[in-house]
Amino acid sequence: MGTLAVALASLTLTFTAHGHAPKIGQSSEIGPHWPYAVAVARGAKPVAARLTMQIVDPLGGVHAVDKGPTTEPITNLPIKGVYRDYMVFPPESRGVPLKIRVTVVAGGARRVLVYVVTPRA
Repeated sequence: MGTLAVALASLTLTFTAHGHAPKIGQSSEIGPHWPYAVAVARGAKPVAARLTMQIVDPLGGVHAVDKGPTTEPITNLPIKGVYRDYMVFPPESRGVPLKIRVTVVAGGARRVLVYVVTPRA
């Protein structure tokens, strides 16, 4: 299990997932779920924040991460403390190093975290 955290000015952003090599699915909707959690806290207390999640491909293309089984992008999504969801990686992502960019804004502070994954069969 991988965990990455950014802590500046007492605002902590943590991204937790099951490793850096998620399994690919049959399509972008059908396949194994790769669960993750995003936590935002100030001190040890959860805070309200706005969450944006994107996948950056090796060519620099930026793609919004969808909310669970929907096609609704996670863009400026209001959260309180912890947000849990999952991603499904399509077959064409196999072996391609991708960056998951997590951005939160809380109380005027902005934190960005990058988590690198390479989907596998």
